[in-house]
Formats: sequence, structure tokens, C-alpha cells
Amino acid sequence: MYKVFIVDDEPFIIEGLYDILDWAALGLEIVGHAENGRQALEVMASTPVDVLITDISMPVMDGLSLIGEARKTRSDLKVIILSGYNEFDYLKQGMRLGIENYLLKPINVEELESTLRNTVSKLDSTRASGLYSAFDVQILKDNTLYRWMNGQIAPPEFIERADLLGVNLDRPFMAVAVLRTAADEALFGQVDDLLEDSTELTLFRDVDGDTVLIGSLENPQEGKARLMTALEQLEADLARQGCTVHIGVGSAVSLPGEASVSYKEAKQSLEYFMVFPDRRIIDYTSLEENSGGPERHIAIAWDEYAKLILARDEAGLNRKIQDDFEQMQKAGHIRPEDLLNAALELVIRFKMELEQIKHTDESDIFKNGLGKVRDSSSLQDLITALQEVAGAAVQSLLQDMKNPVVNQVLVHIHNHYADELSLKTLGAQYHIHPVYLGQLFHKETGETFAEYINKFRIEKAKQQLKNTNLKVQEIARNVGYWETGYFYKQFRKYVGISPTDYKGLG
Repeated sequence: MYKVFIVDDEPFIIEGLYDILDWAALGLEIVGHAENGRQALEVMASTPVDVLITDISMPVMDGLSLIGEARKTRSDLKVIILSGYNEFDYLKQGMRLGIENYLLKPINVEELESTLRNTVSKLDSTRASGLYSAFDVQILKDNTLYRWMNGQIAPPEFIERADLLGVNLDRPFMAVAVLRTAADEALFGQVDDLLEDSTELTLFRDVDGDTVLIGSLENPQEGKARLMTALEQLEADLARQGCTVHIGVGSAVSLPGEASVSYKEAKQSLEYFMVFPDRRIIDYTSLEENSGGPERHIAIAWDEYAKLILARDEAGLNRKIQDDFEQMQKAGHIRPEDLLNAALELVIRFKMELEQIKHTDESDIFKNGLGKVRDSSSLQDLITALQEVAGAAVQSLLQDMKNPVVNQVLVHIHNHYADELSLKTLGAQYHIHPVYLGQLFHKETGETFAEYINKFRIEKAKQQLKNTNLKVQEIARNVGYWETGYFYKQFRKYVGISPTDYKGLG
């Protein structure tokens, strides 16, 4: 077991870190903790430590000073920084000190676990220490690009970090491909070797362990075509090396603001290998085209399904499936194959949502569901098959719910979303420290507390904008926003247009 030491001036952060991971399964053991850098140095003077996890901002001695002092006697010490501040200067100093990763609070558990696994691999490795700096840069590159792909990093900050990490995305367009195989760790190295001479492709790993490839494009049509050709060659080269890979590809989008669109499409395309197991590459654009064109494309209100899944509301899901597919059938332009495609898409969406919440592979549940959907001979058979999939997803969540407090908080949010809500007030109500509650909430839902509430409120606002004649300011207050300007900002973030423009669409 490698020895881990934790330093943070907030006791509940330390408590949360003890409980939030299965440290022994990672080959790690927590051997102690401290509330500031000076206290940590005193304990570490007589305690063997391989991995130091430390906050930056602490009394007596801050985290950066602690790292510098600890490195004077332990040059090979592995360090992971925690911070409540997204400060670029801290990141640069941390890089100079040779850190494994710079994690923002509330901590993303999957990112922390991934960082720790990589750290253990380094400690296990017999490679020369001169190679470690390359690993350090790759981990930081993975972290930066993943946050960018998920809209968690502002363009100015991304540009700064990209320049620091040697990421070259200077063309006006891009498209994302995500590669997945049963041997993910070997795949990244194989792809990296095969693309060593490419200047148009950037490679990183996301928190799911998938290998992500960003293609920099001068022209969306011709550039995307060249990218597809390159991916076909890459897939063939990997096959010759004995590596069977699935590749999902997103659409060509503008830089830098639309990166997350192409990434999400590429990830979703991967799920369709359950539907098309004989393919090796699936382009999201082709899925859209095969739906029969815009006039036949059925837009599923997925956000409403996602909320029902998160709330473990099986009855609500059954009603929504029944209502939606009966309404689709009544639409004059809908063909039987359109209903089947919509049902297949819904099964894929269920799978993605469940795995995002549980962070485990739930393929077996959905393979059975896909079979029943394909074999349906009537609309009611199709509806019943989808309801069985929904029920299986809900039961999986109910069996896996580790902390009933989070479920209580979700119910409270759904019933009181217009009230002033915070981790502090809810923590007091349910007798749990707000920092620890935030960690648990993120672990159970896959979203931060603020993200979840904003998305939920905006969905309620959309309903009122479409179904009432209330003024935008009144609707903002109805859903919990007392600052109209902030409401506009959040609405644009999640919907893409202003509330006024959205109301005009109706």
C-alpha cells in the first residue's frame, strides 16, 4: 500500500475524503491528516508518505509553501492540489512544483480517482524519473481539455492553459472523435504512437477512460471528410495491432465556443454500437440523416425524462412514455420506422443517464431492452418494452442509492425550487455539513448542487414562458431568481437564447 497524507483546514473536507473512495482498492492507505502546512511538515517528518493531497489556502502555512518544503527532503513525493479558487497563477506554480493534478472544489470524485490511479501507476513504474514530467503535463492536459469539453472553463482561461500545455487549436473549426475499447489504458498509448507526426489532431483521456481525439479543421465539410478518412485509417492500423476499437464522431463545430456540442455527440454516438454492433465508426451526423430528415426527426424532450429518472419516479416515466408515443402516432407524417428510431434513441438515453449517475457500465439492462424494442409488433408492445427499460433503470438506482439524505434533498428541491436554496440551509435542515453534502450530491447526481438547481429552475421557467402570459420578470421570481439579469444569463446558458426570444417562439 502506498501512503497518503491529507492537508486541509476544513475538517469536513478531510472527513469526506476518508469516506468518498475505497482507498484500499486503489492500493492506497491514508496514514494521517493535518489542518495546515506547518502541522503537516511536523507529522511527515516521522511518517512515510508517498502521496500528499493538500489544499492551497490554509492558515500558518499554505499548500504551495508546504509542497516546496516537503520536496526539499522528498523529491519523489507525488502531490495533488485541492483548491476552491480557479486561479491560473496557482496552476502555473503547481506545475513548476511537479503536481499530479489541480482539482477544484467541490471535488469531482471520478477525476480524483482517475488521478490517483495514474499516480499509483507512476509509483509502480520503473521508468526513469525524467519521463515523469511528460506524465504530469498529460494529466494536466487531460484535466484542462475535459473541462473545456464540458463547458466548465471560460475561453480566456482555456487559451492561457492551452498555450502553457502546448495545445494547438488555431483553426476556425473542430470535430471530436471518442475511441473506446476493452483495453482503454493500452489504447491511448497505441493511438498516441500512431498519430505522433500529426499536427491537426490533439489527444487526451476523459474521466470515463475514453481516448478523445480533437480534429482541428480549416473547413467544416472538407475538413470533416479528411478527419473521417484519417479515423478509418487509424481504426485499420489498430486492428492490425490486434486492437478492436469503436469510434464515435461528433459534428464539425466552430471554435472555441461549441466544443462541448461535438464532444457530447461523439460520446452519444458510441452508445449506438449497441444498436449497430457490426460497425466500427459511427458519425453522429449520419444518425441524424438516417432519421429521415428534419421533417421526420422526432425531438424527444429528454430533460423531462432525465429529471424523472433522477427522482426515481417510475410511475411518472411510464405515463410520459405512454403519452409521448401515443402523440407521435397521431402525427400524420410519422412512419413506423420513425417510432422505432425514437424508441431506440430513448433506450440509449436511458443508458447514458444511468451510467452518468452511477458511473458504472449498465449495458446488460439495456441490451435486453433493445431486443424487446426491435421485436415489438405494435405500438403498445413498443411502449411496454420502453416502460420495462425505465423500470429497470429506476430499480437499479433505488438499489444503489448510498445516501438517503441526497434523495431527501432532491425531493425538497423539486417541491421548493422557487425558495432560496443553498447547501448551508439544506445541510442545517438535514444535519450534515454543507461541504460534505455538496460532495455527496455531486457523487449521487453527477452534477454540482448549483448546476442541478439552475437546470431545474430553467425548465420550470420554460414551461411558464410557453403556457402563461406572465412577464419575464414575474416568471423569473416564480422559479427562484430575484435578479432578472442573472435569470437572463442562466437562461441563455442552458437554452441558448433569451427568455424573451424563447417566449416569442411559441
